[in-house]
Amino acid sequence: MRINVVYAARDPNRAGSLMEAVARSGFTVTTAQRSKEVLGLLGQRSCDVLIVGAQLADEEGLRLVNVLRGKGPTRQLPIIALLEHDANAAPPPIAGFATATGHIRRDHNAPPVPPPPGGRVSLRLAFFQAGADECLMLNQDMAESIARIKAVLRRTMTNPAEEIIKTGPVELNLTSYTLHVSGKAVPLTSKELDLLYVLLSSPNRVLSRPYLIERVWGYNYFGSPRTVDVHVRRLREKLGKAAKLIHTIPCVGYKMIPPGSEMTR
Repeated sequence: MRINVVYAARDPNRAGSLMEAVARSGFTVTTAQRSKEVLGLLGQRSCDVLIVGAQLADEEGLRLVNVLRGKGPTRQLPIIALLEHDANAAPPPIAGFATATGHIRRDHNAPPVPPPPGGRVSLRLAFFQAGADECLMLNQDMAESIARIKAVLRRTMTNPAEEIIKTGPVELNLTSYTLHVSGKAVPLTSKELDLLYVLLSSPNRVLSRPYLIERVWGYNYFGSPRTVDVHVRRLREKLGKAAKLIHTIPCVGYKMIPPGSEMTR
């Protein structure tokens, strides 16, 4: 199954070269500028590893890491900080973390506790204290950055039991990201597999073209929504008789209807 990487920063273009290298390494990359976009992707299970900058459009990256580490479902999410060249600068004060003076603020009303050994805390160290698994720099060697990202994934991702979505004769293995129809392997492109996964995981639900664009191609896709129609047509051709499970909803999008559920719509 492909690994979904989300890069969240106020200006994602600053790390454009690195994100292109990440994509060439076999990962699916989606960029986000606001924390609410990140939370939305997490809710859709569209984020396997989060790369976060020091500043997002709506809040500090450090605060987002703090929030994610405080929630049950995201406590184990691999998080990598990607910082500017001046990562030794002190971070903005955030409740529960060391400030520039070295004091730790539990909340805005509580008195500070004694500073940790060493006093001043860098932004890099603050991200580690917040729960980041790795901290990279924008001016770091790109090959080393990719190697460190892969190392984080090896450390944090377990080998799950095979997860399979099965609808009628269609069987999508989410672990190996392979498709079998009536027991026969059917080769698909990565986008066709992603599209089929979204359809299979939302049975009997009408999925609009903009929604499918967002789920499969990402927030930053600026092409025509009709690209969905092209991929659905190719997907139907490869599914053979099972193509009848994908229904076109005129002027809206598509709907996956499992066998036997036609009468309950």
